[in-house]
Amino acid sequence: MKYTITHRTLYHYSSGVALCHNEARLLPRQTLWQRCQPSRVAIKPRPALSAEREDFFGNRVLYFAIQDIHQRLEVKIVTDVEVLDTRPFNETSSSPPWQQVRRTLREDPDPEIIEARLFELDSRFVTLDPSFREYAQPSFSPGRPLLEAVADLNRRIFREFTYDPHFTTVATPLNEVLSQRRGVCQDFAHLAIACLRGLGLAARYVSGYLETLPPPGRPRLIGADASHAWLAVYVPGAGWAEFDPTNDCMPQERHVTLAWGRDYGDVAPLTGVMTGGGSHSLDVSVDVAPQP
Repeated sequence: MKYTITHRTLYHYSSGVALCHNEARLLPRQTLWQRCQPSRVAIKPRPALSAEREDFFGNRVLYFAIQDIHQRLEVKIVTDVEVLDTRPFNETSSSPPWQQVRRTLREDPDPEIIEARLFELDSRFVTLDPSFREYAQPSFSPGRPLLEAVADLNRRIFREFTYDPHFTTVATPLNEVLSQRRGVCQDFAHLAIACLRGLGLAARYVSGYLETLPPPGRPRLIGADASHAWLAVYVPGAGWAEFDPTNDCMPQERHVTLAWGRDYGDVAPLTGVMTGGGSHSLDVSVDVAPQP
């Protein structure tokens, strides 16, 4: 599938911002299953400085600094992306028992295994707690293949939790998401990651977009899409298998990858520091438009 992704972020400030330094992780990354054309970037006011780099996880990061006094900041990034049907895993993929995977992660000195261990540890938004391991345990019976167990956990989160965009914020503790059984895609990805790490498995957070389809008979609304999030679990010797607990599926051609890291904190779409500004309002619009 080919898409044109348009992501527009608009800040309004109650007073003038004299200086700001920002990082945007809104440039989709190249993968074995995703091809990206050069992004078209429009920033207003025009930055005095801008540069692209790769972060620790290989994500594309756009740095920019604005030195003019302003009360409005607009960042618009447009990228043409082709998503291929070549992701390394699907619903029929085989995998070793999950306990064997855990043992491999603990004992194997292979550099790739050592690198994956980073995704077993606590992170800013995913702290290990016995309650997450307890929630995951029914899916992880002894000897069960890893991908089969993760798929079951994925399905349970989908069925047992309510998607509620008004319940959580970025700061809502994950324990509260678990106890109230409510949240959004970011929360469900974090929850699944916490469950997997609690069992000694390596799991990472993936940010991106999902093509959404309008109700039958309704026109497609431009700008009505949204950012999305899912997770990936490490399979030694085979790579990372992705799961989307919000939709009970393994991502394929409709999922566009932006970035990945330990949790949302590593892949936040736009971060920065500024001098001045007072209070602010934020408006974000996303459009995932299929190409002919």
